Amino acid sequence: MPETDFAQFETKTANDRTVMHVLYGLHTVAWLSMGMLAVVALIVNYIKRGDEHDAVYASHHNYMIATFWWTLLWLVVASPLWLFLLVLLPIGPLAYVIIGLWYLYRCLRGWLRFTEGRTPY
Repeated sequence: MPETDFAQFETKTANDRTVMHVLYGLHTVAWLSMGMLAVVALIVNYIKRGDEHDAVYASHHNYMIATFWWTLLWLVVASPLWLFLLVLLPIGPLAYVIIGLWYLYRCLRGWLRFTEGRTPY
C-alpha cells in the first residue's frame, strides 16, 4: 500500500481564506448586479475547486456552485408565475422573493460555517 506524500499538499494561507470570503461576499451581494457578480464568483469557484486539496474548502466551493444552480433552476421554474400579474395576483414576485431569501440564507449560512472552519453541510 503506497504511502501518502503529505509534502504535495500545501497548507492554507490567509490569502486562500480571503479568496473564499470574497467569493461568499460576491454571491451574497449578487442581487445588486442582477446576478452578474454571482456568475463571476461561480467561474472562480469552478477554477479554484479544480486545484483544491483541502476537503473543507472543496466542500464550500461545491456548496456555492450548487446554491447558484439550484437558485437558477427555481427562478426558471417560477418564471411562468409572473403571468398571474395579469389577474392582479403577485404570485411571481412573491416566488422570486422567497427564492432570493433562500439564496441569501444559503450564502450566509455557508459563509458563517466557513468562518468557523466547518463544512457547509
